[in-house]
Amino acid sequence: MKFAIIKERKNPPDRRVVFSPEKLAEAREQFPQAEFIVESSDIRIFPDEAYKALGFTVTDDVSDCDVMLGVKEVPIENLIPNKKYFYFSHTIKKQPYNRKLLQAMLEKNIEMYDHETIVKMSGARLIGFGRYAGLVGAYNGFRALGLRDGLFNLPKVETLADLDAVKAELDKITIPNIKILLTGTGKVAQGAKEILDHLQIKEVSDAIYLTTPKFTEPVYVMADVMEYNKRIDGKVGNKREFYKDPSGYQSNFMPYAKETDYFIAGHFYGNGAPYLFTREDAKSSDFRINLIADVSCDVDGPVASTLRASTIADPFYGYDAKTESEVAYNAKNAITVMAVDNLPCELPKDASEGFGEMFLENVLPAFFNGDQRGILKRAKITQNKKLTDKYSYLQNYVDGK
Repeated sequence: MKFAIIKERKNPPDRRVVFSPEKLAEAREQFPQAEFIVESSDIRIFPDEAYKALGFTVTDDVSDCDVMLGVKEVPIENLIPNKKYFYFSHTIKKQPYNRKLLQAMLEKNIEMYDHETIVKMSGARLIGFGRYAGLVGAYNGFRALGLRDGLFNLPKVETLADLDAVKAELDKITIPNIKILLTGTGKVAQGAKEILDHLQIKEVSDAIYLTTPKFTEPVYVMADVMEYNKRIDGKVGNKREFYKDPSGYQSNFMPYAKETDYFIAGHFYGNGAPYLFTREDAKSSDFRINLIADVSCDVDGPVASTLRASTIADPFYGYDAKTESEVAYNAKNAITVMAVDNLPCELPKDASEGFGEMFLENVLPAFFNGDQRGILKRAKITQNKKLTDKYSYLQNYVDGK
């Protein structure tokens, strides 16, 4: 079986890759029956020469490969018919902007595996860039704080070599006595927590956080989904029940909003779940939050101040709660918002190395062990010009209905 590491062609350019040269060499050693080819790229974080140095063929033509491994969406004109593709297609939530892409994959008889659909039996994700989104998102929030309040001047992550360099910059700053809320417990939240812990910010319990207005040092609390949501009928909530059907729940976020300066949104937001806070909530005189790093970045959704995704080039804007409109990130009484939706792109080397490790452990073996864990079966979206049974719910989306 022949695998191709394909060139990223989506704009803005993405420098990440599924496998670093070293991790690809590990894959070759573990699976000698596989052949790995690298499509030449002038934007990839690892240059062509790094792959050539380890004995890999680097070429402009990968049309003779069986499996195409990429990161972001492949432009329709670059899709090669009758191949297996792995990349983030952004179609499984019926995203309107990628409907034509899914239609094209069906027409071209492409067997599509979305990185998001590579999951355990339980549905938990096996691979992704979540940790790096959390790391960069939390750092960017502190960068905004420093710039806005004239406290310190952190450089952009994209100008730094790697995660060690990011942490070295954090070692130079002092955080004021602010209260920080981090929502979520998954990979994104754990990445953000890594930054908070590196800064030696004290973690406190919900009870202490919610009942102590002021501390003598910066503190943070990590809130799980059952702590910022509650059952409408007043009974004790159940996480599994909530994920299955959140309709009997309402937001319990305001007690946190009254006690928080900096909010890091690292949660996963499911369809139908209550919004964390609304535009009306943000108008309350009790609403204390003045800085938000919305790593989850659901536009015009559960975090009311996220009016749009921001960019790596221009990561911050302000939200005026009174007028419900965008203002300068440092405008008086505004909530400063960081809502970059492609954060791991700022740390392409570390993100690629981590991703390759997960892909090698969880996905590649499935090609050679008869898919013992059912990973490929669960992940496959299209086959023989049709949607697979698991993804048949996308048929109306494909048909344009």
